[in-house]
Amino acid sequence: MHYGPADAIDVSGLRRALVIQLRHHGDVLLTSPVFTVLKNRAPALETDALVYAETRDMLDLHPAIAQVHVVKRDWKDSGAAARLVAEWRLFSMLRSRGYELVVHLSEHPRGAWLARSLGARYAVAPDFARQPRLWKKSFSHLVPLPPHARRHRVEINLDALRRIGVQPREDERTLLLVPGEEAERSVEGLLAAQGLAARSFIHFHPGSRWQFKCWPPERAAALVDALVRRGERIALSAAPDERELELIAEIRKRASAPIADFSGKLTLKQLAALSARAKLFIGVDSAPMHIAAAMQTPVVALFGPSGELEWGPWRVPHRIVASGEHPCRPCGNDGCGGGKVSECLTRLPVEAALSAVDSLLAR
Repeated sequence: MHYGPADAIDVSGLRRALVIQLRHHGDVLLTSPVFTVLKNRAPALETDALVYAETRDMLDLHPAIAQVHVVKRDWKDSGAAARLVAEWRLFSMLRSRGYELVVHLSEHPRGAWLARSLGARYAVAPDFARQPRLWKKSFSHLVPLPPHARRHRVEINLDALRRIGVQPREDERTLLLVPGEEAERSVEGLLAAQGLAARSFIHFHPGSRWQFKCWPPERAAALVDALVRRGERIALSAAPDERELELIAEIRKRASAPIADFSGKLTLKQLAALSARAKLFIGVDSAPMHIAAAMQTPVVALFGPSGELEWGPWRVPHRIVASGEHPCRPCGNDGCGGGKVSECLTRLPVEAALSAVDSLLAR
């Protein structure tokens, strides 16, 4: 007996599909199982991705993806004529692919516009209550959303496939990120230059593009010193972002222990290769945390205003360090009172992080 929606789609009879995720790096990586499931159900189906240009490294070597198309954020700053040319080239490329299915995974209005204008027979997206009627009319299938996010974002993404009758198997839900041979070789060389062998160090990425998700530098430095006193080697990393590099500088100023510092020096692919060689990853709720999970490196994740049920490390051994003294979390706010500082995170004691590290290393 077949179980599924009455308007299920036979994806095995389709030629091409487009999955759209125009959000940040971590959001894009968390869509990777969607491509795996589609390829497994319909091996002949060519599935493309449409993402922001800066996030393409999350998906571009995924074996189940035929092509990765990108939107560049700076198009809007390049003048009306240049933007029109860039937009037309992208649209022409997408239209030439002849998509029969569009899977849109966010609230971005571009997805609704493309679902209408590309002429796809089927289009599926979340049923956001606050979206206008035109949004709802743009899709043949709408995914009902729970009133509260009590499920992981990976499962919420996969709901788009469930809605059209494609049921993911347990073994298909893991994250997939492929660093590539060039990134693997370069990281091997960087680690060798620091005297670090695979599985001999802990990867610590304390920063985030979002200030309200960051742990104070004095606590991060205290954690580094405590771990080094126990004989651990630490590899620090950070994005080539001014605020993240300032955070690393503050940590290094306060820490007395020697640290292998790769901050601002790694591409996203190299960051993945680095995480893959670490015996443990420590960080806040951020894209590097999801990258470590994708590389199957055990994760200690420090959570504040964001919710670990929706955004925690996915299908990897992990420990969550979060406050039990702040019943307001997870609030999702940009710091307490919108002040960019989250007390539920900044007050997390170093001892709690150390205990989580010990628990994972003792496995």
